[in-house]
Amino acid sequence: MKNAELLARTERARRICKTRGVTQAQIADDLGASQSQVSRILKGQGLRASRLAEEVCLYVEKFEGGVTADSVRGNEELVNALAVTWNGSATHARALSSVIRSLCALGPSNSKISSEGTTV
Repeated sequence: MKNAELLARTERARRICKTRGVTQAQIADDLGASQSQVSRILKGQGLRASRLAEEVCLYVEKFEGGVTADSVRGNEELVNALAVTWNGSATHARALSSVIRSLCALGPSNSKISSEGTTV
């Protein structure tokens, strides 16, 4: 992800946190990071593409309707994983979607994802 895109994304995440009342401490606790790390990411200080920056953005984006198609396309790791895993068929896409949704149980969020992929 390019630095300008990451900066725009973290600025959006900061706005979402402010409007939705999501605290840095809540994000840090759920992601297993320190509050100071989350603060630096949301302020754009020393910002670089990192796994934690991506996780913070994804975590916050769920409060504004979830992950966008652009954020998925911008995540090279996810796109590469799909490229080597998915065989291109609709049946395989449904199977992979099911596996991905089942991973929700392992994450910090208590929200559930419907079969359509929306958070409920």
